[in-house]
Amino acid sequence: MGAVSEEADEPLRRSDPSRPGRAARRRARRRPPPLPQREGLDAVRWQVPRDASGARGALDSLRERFPALADPAASPLGERFARGEVVDADGAPWAAQDLVGPGDELWFHRELRAEQVPAAELSILHRDDHLLVLDKPHDMATMPRGAHVLSSALVRLRRTTGIETLVPLHRLDRRTAGVLAFGIRPEERSAYQQLFARGEMDKEYEARVVPAADSALPRRVGEQALLRDRLVRTRGIATTQVVPGEPNAETLLEVRALEADGTLQLRLRPRTGRTHQLRAQLAARAAPILGEDLYPPPPARTATEPPASLPLQLLARSLAFTDPLTGDRREFRSRRELAGALRTLGP
Repeated sequence: MGAVSEEADEPLRRSDPSRPGRAARRRARRRPPPLPQREGLDAVRWQVPRDASGARGALDSLRERFPALADPAASPLGERFARGEVVDADGAPWAAQDLVGPGDELWFHRELRAEQVPAAELSILHRDDHLLVLDKPHDMATMPRGAHVLSSALVRLRRTTGIETLVPLHRLDRRTAGVLAFGIRPEERSAYQQLFARGEMDKEYEARVVPAADSALPRRVGEQALLRDRLVRTRGIATTQVVPGEPNAETLLEVRALEADGTLQLRLRPRTGRTHQLRAQLAARAAPILGEDLYPPPPARTATEPPASLPLQLLARSLAFTDPLTGDRREFRSRRELAGALRTLGP
């Protein structure tokens, strides 16, 4: 949905900023899911591709599409069919041997591995009938994924608040803390997401870095720089790459404070929303964020390496925008602080 990765639907019609986009209108026309949420998680929906050739048994088709369902640790898939746990779009159970063809839908609940969910309460900055804003801690995933499902911000908030329609309007990396906004009403979701897509969300981050000796990053308090890069993501590779070419990522950087050991505190205002944008741009300038694990620090450092347990020193400090529904100016600020004693410039 990303250190920044905003994901949005297609643009709204500019003549009416509160009018839902086409994707939102399509969602509104859909029938309710045939299976309810379980543990804060939506059921999995798989539609047989419309270009699929012929019809096959439901069990074989599902197992081919989701190989993890055949994991020895999972419930036998045949038994799940026998219990009526795999249904069609109307909620009618599929039998394992039923033939499914192009366009058919199969719905089922994922089985969850044992997972440790932190006991700490979530810090909610704001909640009304339209928005819920979380002050996300470090090392909490925004969306359920991989080993972070029940512990993800979305699932925890759904279970805590009982709001089944809650969805993130943008995403923060698991290791990034700070302001994370969720939409409550599906019909309003696209209007808010379009603010990210059009660059109308004012985002401010804070980061702590120790630049290498040859880094071109500014070092004097109050200095600014505009970081402009071309960033690309390759399927199957976890990191974002900085490559030659026309820039598609921009971040305004300002040095806010200097620590005795040479650590800099930076204010970062991304103007675009590429995945891992801030992390990749700083690492490319030999100034990876302290606590970084995906974008390795350069071999030579000007200060002592931080402890391995240090959270990624990246904080989404604030999110400000003009509400597309009310026209009001809104701003939400994190109450969290990064590690380290800093000499700051003031507000």
